[in-house]
Amino acid sequence: MATVTLKGNPFETVGELPAVGSKAPAFELVKTDLSTVSLADYAGKKLVLNIFPSVDTPTCAMSVRKFNQALSELENTSVLCVSEDLPFAAARFCGAECLDNVETGSAFRSDFGAAFGVSFATGPLTGLLSRSVVVINESGEVIYTEQVAETADEPDYDAALAALK
Repeated sequence: MATVTLKGNPFETVGELPAVGSKAPAFELVKTDLSTVSLADYAGKKLVLNIFPSVDTPTCAMSVRKFNQALSELENTSVLCVSEDLPFAAARFCGAECLDNVETGSAFRSDFGAAFGVSFATGPLTGLLSRSVVVINESGEVIYTEQVAETADEPDYDAALAALK
């Protein structure tokens, strides 16, 4: 288990992020059109998993915007924003914000949170996903991870993007 905070209060997750150098766990998420997306769909591409509790919070929304902007400058790279939000919330948010460089995947009917160790196990956000970033290379290997220590803080965008170079 990992411990993170929310406004200074500690909470635990169900596990730890995958280790750098390990194969990324397989996953299947629900896209905004209710079809599925999996890790296999990104074979041969770099993938940034922008993981967060809910797009309907200011910090989570900002991370989607910032990764959307950064992706416009990256080749052979996708950003998949992952939360327990329903696919409809992600579609509404990205549509209203005109964000078309990122993709969204809902974990509402998958074991993604357990596989990546990011589901909150305790506290008021139990069942939601801890703010984290996982970068996966073209071979499906984890090359960077960050679990943000304070859930209300943004991830280290520069470090995640540097891992892609």
